[in-house]
Amino acid sequence: MLTENQVLEFKSGFNDEVIETLTAFANARGGRVLVGVNNDGNPVKGFRVGNESIQKWLNEIKNKTKPSIIPDVEVVTYKNSDVLSFSIKEFPVKPVAFRGRYFRRINNANHLLSAPEISDVYLQSMQYSWDAYPYFGADTESLNPEKIKSFIARVNATGRFHLPENPVEALYKLRMLKDGKPTNAAMILFSRENLLHNVHIGRFKTPSLILADKMINGNLYDVAEEAMQTIISHLKFAFEITGKTTQRTEIPEYPLDAIRELLLNALIHRDYKSSTDIQIKIFDQQITFFNPGGLYGDLTEDELKTDAYSASTRNKQLAEAFYLTHDIEKYGSGFIRIRKLITNYPTMTFSFHNRGDGFVSELHYTLQKDSTKGDTIFDWQKRLINNKGVNPESEGVNLESEGVNRLFELIKIYPGKRIPFFESELNIPQKTIERWIKKLRNEHKIIYTGSSKTGGYYVLI
Repeated sequence: MLTENQVLEFKSGFNDEVIETLTAFANARGGRVLVGVNNDGNPVKGFRVGNESIQKWLNEIKNKTKPSIIPDVEVVTYKNSDVLSFSIKEFPVKPVAFRGRYFRRINNANHLLSAPEISDVYLQSMQYSWDAYPYFGADTESLNPEKIKSFIARVNATGRFHLPENPVEALYKLRMLKDGKPTNAAMILFSRENLLHNVHIGRFKTPSLILADKMINGNLYDVAEEAMQTIISHLKFAFEITGKTTQRTEIPEYPLDAIRELLLNALIHRDYKSSTDIQIKIFDQQITFFNPGGLYGDLTEDELKTDAYSASTRNKQLAEAFYLTHDIEKYGSGFIRIRKLITNYPTMTFSFHNRGDGFVSELHYTLQKDSTKGDTIFDWQKRLINNKGVNPESEGVNLESEGVNRLFELIKIYPGKRIPFFESELNIPQKTIERWIKKLRNEHKIIYTGSSKTGGYYVLI
């Protein structure tokens, strides 16, 4: 049975909502509106349409949209009934407006675009990048030449690209100078003055109890290094003693390369037009990164969970700069590397989601890694799934308990979610999740609230 989704919508009759949805499709990946179908997916009884009505509706669509769109229209058979299909492809120059308002299709709903989102959609459709535009009122005297020279040395040392030693010539070669005017990226990277694009880092005991707080700003490379050191200063380390000489191995609370990936992702992909700051929150067993600006382009959260996603870049010049200094890979593979890096942290999970006008990434674990000899997460999950739970002293029961505890923590963090969500987050089969749910309910730790279709699990207080 067909249901409404990213590229399909049902309407019982023709009205302005049909036109709104067509513009939302045109501003995303295209889509189709079936007119003569109820919200439940069943055809409207007695729906009829003539050629004159079709032509009238096409003219109405054309006149109420700007730039004007003209969808393909045909009568199609759906559930043994005739319905009218309006199809529209992704429009080449976006966004398309409906009566002066701009919509974009997200999942199965039309999302009204804010002013910054309208700007982003336009820049992306024109293959422009905001950070490549000249910074208003700035010239070469606005830049710090020593910062540029340091950058040039780092780029030339990597061997990926060669820049001339003269700062002005180097920036022209990178197109960060245009007619003597530095771009937004050049100012963010090398400005003499502090542009106050802040990063807040907090150490929390609870969401309302802050143990430490620091605000960092300045040139972006300096911010990256200071922020990384600040995060490390708040992390816990386990120590493993090995060998006859009692050599000590430090095991960080999180893989540091994964932390650096998340930090650079927040810095490079943030929306610098927003006045909201990057926020990094460090809890006892969790660290979250929030950066203003949600997922850019047509990339979805589900696609980002795969190893075959194709990412769009909000700030192309900033990404290019960090690629040339070998701090990132150019082709958006950061989240793939994070997933690989945490495989040696058996109880650690990596999650992310759009939130309001920003994007949140999170690492969370149940038990801190304290040995370099531990299983990978794949070994841990395999043994957990195969565990029969016969011997209370067995390692399998300990693993089962760890899984139940991790599920309980997830329900705390994501109240109202259902079994498929936890199955995806933990990468554990549905039957195992159901067994853990039953255990938590029997222990009166959680409760299911709501209908069978829309309800979810909550922690009992």
